[in-house]
Amino acid sequence: MEHVEADILILGSGGAGLFAAHHAVNQSPHLKIIVSAKGLIGKCGCTRMVQGGYNVVLHPDDSVEKHFKDTIKGGGGINNQEMAWTLVNDAPKRIRELETKMGVFFDRSEDGTIHQKPFAGQSFDRTVHKGDLTGIEIISRMRDQLYAKPTVEAWDEVRAIDLLIDEETQRIAGCLMLNMRTGEFVVVHCKAVIVGTGGAATMYKIATPSLEKAGDGLAMCYRAGTEFLDMEMMQFHPTGLLAENSRLNGGVLEEGLRGAGGYLINSLGERFMEKYDPERMERSTRDRVSRAAYMEIMEGRGTPLGGVYVDVSHLGKEKVRKMFPGMVERCQDVGKDLSVEPVEISPAAHFQMGGVKVSNDCESNIDGLFVAGEDAGGVHGANRLGGNGVCDSTVFGARAGDAAAAYVDTLNIPVSVSDAQLHSIIEEITKPLTRVDGENPFYIRNELKKLMWEKVGLVRNGQDLTEAVQELELLEQRINRVAVKGSKKYNLTWQELLNARNLVTVAKMVTSSALMRTESRGSHYREDYPASNDEKWLSNIYISKSKYGDPQYRVEQTKQTHINVKEIQGYKVVASSK
Repeated sequence: MEHVEADILILGSGGAGLFAAHHAVNQSPHLKIIVSAKGLIGKCGCTRMVQGGYNVVLHPDDSVEKHFKDTIKGGGGINNQEMAWTLVNDAPKRIRELETKMGVFFDRSEDGTIHQKPFAGQSFDRTVHKGDLTGIEIISRMRDQLYAKPTVEAWDEVRAIDLLIDEETQRIAGCLMLNMRTGEFVVVHCKAVIVGTGGAATMYKIATPSLEKAGDGLAMCYRAGTEFLDMEMMQFHPTGLLAENSRLNGGVLEEGLRGAGGYLINSLGERFMEKYDPERMERSTRDRVSRAAYMEIMEGRGTPLGGVYVDVSHLGKEKVRKMFPGMVERCQDVGKDLSVEPVEISPAAHFQMGGVKVSNDCESNIDGLFVAGEDAGGVHGANRLGGNGVCDSTVFGARAGDAAAAYVDTLNIPVSVSDAQLHSIIEEITKPLTRVDGENPFYIRNELKKLMWEKVGLVRNGQDLTEAVQELELLEQRINRVAVKGSKKYNLTWQELLNARNLVTVAKMVTSSALMRTESRGSHYREDYPASNDEKWLSNIYISKSKYGDPQYRVEQTKQTHINVKEIQGYKVVASSK
């Protein structure tokens, strides 16, 4: 077992992780920083997959107040308003930094200014982009600049297993890591950890994230004792590509298709959004469009593959190919031509609004542990606006890096890890390698995805959620009986066990919180409680781990620190009159 010393360990190499690294080293160039990724740095993660763009106030006719109001409205009024205000105010600084320091070059208008396009849920066209593959541009430039920092070490294919706590001071003391290539454990001793590994949407049958995502950071933070909030809020992207029996199934067709005037059509040829949001139609927010598509499918107006159609062919073949070359190519991979014909799509699990409760500087309730990006909750409330995701990652990744560097520079208390803590974790996760017979983690993962899709998906009810809580307990018991053959070296079955273990941990929080929230708000829709109930539920659900290891839940009213959400029209879910 290798032991490594560092000042700051950053888990994850998406927008949050890379921005954190840049800011930490820029603030304190003497610090030793390790950036570790489960895949290949700059080649994995969800920020790289961002297509549509980045919401930011740049135009003189726009304002941070408008962006803020749109964000609160989209979030159903339960956003942490301090974080949302920080998001919209810091975004212009991060765009300038991306262009001037990282070398990112966003698309331009004819007058030379950064081009901004329409996105759903926005009151102004404020989404900056690089074609329809914005994330690749951002992450590639940030990765290139990272390698120019001599005090930053980059680790590929080294996954985090568990956070390590100093038992005397209760501060973060490091992390137990696993080199996936060699199967060897690595103990990183450090003064601060920044978690930015991404969410757990892959617990669902149809999902958009990169394949390595498994809620690792969320599960580790829970086991370490952090507080969580809004875990019931899971966003489903309205336009996940349907590609039967393919790894491309669920791949996102970007929101700009709808923003540019694309139609959503059921099997009868109807533009069904006029029944659900006649004012905004296809440019409605993600939660409403996803739910509408799901309703159409469930009521028998779905396509042969069980979805609906997105159609942009009326915009003209050449225009579609010029505006959305990446999306045209993605559809060609499954034998469809987006520029001339409708393409089958389905809602797909996409993004977790819930996560670790953090301060405006990404501090968790554990000293030395900072959480940013999709692992942190609060900023998006009940629903994230398209284009606010990579904005969130860069804004709060930067703040996490600044805060972690400042924390480390002033930390005079030594931290240490006990051998007993290390051996306990290692014994638990290597036990399956010693079993001759047992459960198969791939089967457990598939059953989890089916369970979450059918009972904790876009449309929920008390009976299904109650049954799901019980079934998740059984899946957790089965995980403890898994047998893994072979050595630790690049053992994909063992990796899948670790994935399933973390996903079930997160799924339990999602499901129990969804059962508690007896209303509909944002992405959370209860058919037995089909309207928002502000009197009881203009509130957040918080989760913490009890001393016995079980989750404890509490409800707190959302603080209206900048604006009274009741002054905003359209933030609530209203029961259908049908």
